[in-house]
Amino acid sequence: MSQETTGPEPYRRAADYIAAVLIHLRENVLLKEPLRREHLKPRLLGHWGTCPGINRVYAALDRLVLERDADVLLVTGPGHGAPAVHANLWLEGTHADVDPALGRDGAGLRELSRRYCAPDGFPSHLSPAVPGTLHEGGELGYALSTAFGAALDAPGRLVACVVGDGEAETGPTAGAWHASKYLDPATSGAVLPFLHLNGYKISSPTVFATMSDSELTHLFRGYGWDPRIVDVTSDPGDESLVEAVADAHSAITAIQRQARSGTEPSPRPAWPMIVLRSLKGEGAPVEVEGRRIEGTFHSHQVPLADVHDDPVQLRALEAWLRSYRPEELFDEDGRPVPEVTAGCPEGRRRIGMQPAADGGRLRRPLDLPPLAPYAVGLGEGRGRSPAGPTEVLAEWLTEIMRRTAGRRDFRIVSPDELASNKLDAVLRATGRACTWPVEGYAEDLSRDGRVMEVLSEHTCQGWLQGYLQSGRHGLFPTYEAFASVVDSMLNQYAKWLKMSGEVPWRAPVSSLTYLLTSEGWRQEHNGYSHQGPGFINNLITKKSTVTGVYLPPDANTLLVTMERLLDETGKVNVVVAGKHEAAQWLGLDEARAHCAAGASTWAWASHERGEEPELVLACAGGIPTVETLAAAQLLREDLPDASIRVVNIVDLCALAPADRHPNGMPDDRFRALFGTDTPVVLDFHGYPSAVHQLLHGRPRPDRFHVRGYVEEGTTTTPYDLLAANGTSRHDLALTALEHLAARHPRAPELGDRYAAHRDRLRAELRRTGEDPAEITTWRWGG
Repeated sequence: MSQETTGPEPYRRAADYIAAVLIHLRENVLLKEPLRREHLKPRLLGHWGTCPGINRVYAALDRLVLERDADVLLVTGPGHGAPAVHANLWLEGTHADVDPALGRDGAGLRELSRRYCAPDGFPSHLSPAVPGTLHEGGELGYALSTAFGAALDAPGRLVACVVGDGEAETGPTAGAWHASKYLDPATSGAVLPFLHLNGYKISSPTVFATMSDSELTHLFRGYGWDPRIVDVTSDPGDESLVEAVADAHSAITAIQRQARSGTEPSPRPAWPMIVLRSLKGEGAPVEVEGRRIEGTFHSHQVPLADVHDDPVQLRALEAWLRSYRPEELFDEDGRPVPEVTAGCPEGRRRIGMQPAADGGRLRRPLDLPPLAPYAVGLGEGRGRSPAGPTEVLAEWLTEIMRRTAGRRDFRIVSPDELASNKLDAVLRATGRACTWPVEGYAEDLSRDGRVMEVLSEHTCQGWLQGYLQSGRHGLFPTYEAFASVVDSMLNQYAKWLKMSGEVPWRAPVSSLTYLLTSEGWRQEHNGYSHQGPGFINNLITKKSTVTGVYLPPDANTLLVTMERLLDETGKVNVVVAGKHEAAQWLGLDEARAHCAAGASTWAWASHERGEEPELVLACAGGIPTVETLAAAQLLREDLPDASIRVVNIVDLCALAPADRHPNGMPDDRFRALFGTDTPVVLDFHGYPSAVHQLLHGRPRPDRFHVRGYVEEGTTTTPYDLLAANGTSRHDLALTALEHLAARHPRAPELGDRYAAHRDRLRAELRRTGEDPAEITTWRWGG
């Protein structure tokens, strides 16, 4: 054994070697014989360029754990550097503990390499199947905010976050640097970012890597950080990064010690961060066949992509792998030698065994108060006791905040919209998180507040994902029109949950629930730009086992829905609810039964004769419920001999066949609600395409005539917006009459009258600028 294999360097050399093997080899993984084409994987997949830098960070963090017993969770932004993470998990023995087939010997390394980027194996990015991870990093930009979410209310936890310099160019990352201003050092842990500057993204230089040390220092000090720059391009040893990590940890503990000492904490804590400059693809061949590789973007993915067919590249690959001297790092059976494993923590202190990375095992059920004290009574009758759904919900959420004040496992994240969405009652129980002093007027700010408001939907989502994935609970209320800002984050997280459910050792985490309010149908003062119900459409394209869409029609059904979802695990849910006073249709017990069914006949609003009605008027959403009931009342008064059933849908996915969605109604219940050949006029809150997608597979879906938002909008009145999209009470009644005309001779005459009435109302509101009283003061008269 040469002297070069002592100290921390052998560990990192072994990690680099394994990462390179995972990308290239399926046989001869210890190079005990000359490398041949048949030893190669048929497809070479993976990203080498970032792996050496990740291995440097992992090794430095291991030293911190060994020397200071730090409790470290690692979030890896460049998740395409998965080979590096796998290499460290194998070396520290975590892979073997989770799956004995991946033991720390030659057979285990061969199996790990065989599984990487193979069918039914590990994907090219990090995934739920990888121990110690809670973030894929497949789509760049979200690591830093997720890391902060994992640090909240975890005072002993250090969340190390690797941010690639390509990732740092993204808007979500730019916004997330401000998250340090929301982190209370007394009650939460800390985030230690590593900005990894290796110079290049896929095929061009990164912006951050072109900046000088002075520019970087000024930028991050402006953000409020205390940066430390480590450049290993000229001094490739390990000690400079190890020392910087130890120094950063000392600074973190000093900030926390002062905040927890009872003395006045620093008004602007400058948390440390590390800027790591290294070579892209460090260790790869410097040049092959006249093309530079190490230190260029040519090392980003597979540096020697033609190795199957090019003998020169095959020889270059073998020379590259042998440059790590694997015979010094592994014994005859392929086990890492003691000089390598000496750099690994043991037991539960291993980074791969971090409990927060499998947060479902830390999760405790949320302490939910009973609903009865907050429910709205029907008072003078259905539809005659108005209540603001979100205001009612806010009182219940306030009590949750009070009940969780001790264990601190519930937070609300919102892009500066809590008060606008009439949820600000919760501020009686907690404040808005803010650790920096604010000059000028402000209300309800608190260093330890558990309401997180920042005008960045990306940051809010990242906070909540990290918080939920590390075992806690939360809620994301936001304007409906702007929820689509995080469409791509929803995509990634829904996929993460889907895959998590297929990993036997992972425990489910609390569901992520969006509460979408400030709905476009109410118009407010914002106009066309604020009319956008398409977030529902995006969600229902995801795996049905992890998705749910709920449209509670009143305050009590909103309470019942939220009680269910805040107790649920393993899903992404969307709830759409109004914030203004609206009619109350169901008592609490009725609301419970209705929500349990997902959809039900409202017999009190129906006018049926015989076993199956002539027509079903169905609705999903608060505003559509009002318009459908108003249409039903019109038809009852003007066409009393028609047999019409009213059905309300609170769980939109109940419309799907039971074999396509776990919330889908069985066929017999679906027929009992909607008949077999009965025409159905369905007024829907969002785009009609969402309903048609869910109905696919049901018998005779062509009999469903769905009305919804069809991109007709401007700054106008609520009734005018409904009429422009064909969803007003008069338009619904007109559509119903078209299907009743064969049995009811008066239907065409009534249709003409309703159309003329609608047009008169629209002409009047254009003259006055407001909806007529017959619309604004309408009450259910059934």
